[in-house]
Amino acid sequence: MIDDLPNLLIAWGIQLTGVLSPGPAVAMLLGISATRGRAPALWTCVGIGMGAMLIAVLTVFGFATILAEWRAAMVAVKIIGAGYLAWLAWGAFRKALSPPPPPSVATTELAGGTLSRIGAGFLFQIGNPKAIFFWIAVAAVGSLQTISAASVALFLAGAFTISFLGHGGWALVLSSAPFRALYTRARRGVEATLGVFFAFASFKILTTRT
Repeated sequence: MIDDLPNLLIAWGIQLTGVLSPGPAVAMLLGISATRGRAPALWTCVGIGMGAMLIAVLTVFGFATILAEWRAAMVAVKIIGAGYLAWLAWGAFRKALSPPPPPSVATTELAGGTLSRIGAGFLFQIGNPKAIFFWIAVAAVGSLQTISAASVALFLAGAFTISFLGHGGWALVLSSAPFRALYTRARRGVEATLGVFFAFASFKILTTRT
């Protein structure tokens, strides 16, 4: 396991760079944190972490490299990711054009909300082209196909931890009382900006050549 540590540190470093850099996941967490609160945002982070762990498994077994070389698969990932971002854009624009909900509605999570948040985070992560491209970079420089079984287990645990703590940090900041108060005052502008961001990201994904 000690011999594998340099490869693990390289892989975790690339993943951490992706987690800390603002992108679609942070924008999604902004909307959830500001409208639903801290707990739903953190449960979404659990789902994102689970998605990251699944992609990490695929990376270890070489599927990320195959995906990078298989054009049809990359096109499918781009279409799914762009479609989901377009759906998020539509939701943000709809919120921007709608009157503010009553406080009882704005702060109450629907029944089954925990599982739905975990599922939403998981599906978002496995369909997020930004995350997949970072994992392809991990596969390219991390040499993870040769690590031991114990190192694989450590790598997967680290992948989940980095994803959850990194995105969870964003969720804690974005769900803080000062930020939520700011969101309440500028709700329409924030949602419209999120809508533009998601729509632009969807467009860029579809038009960027693989």
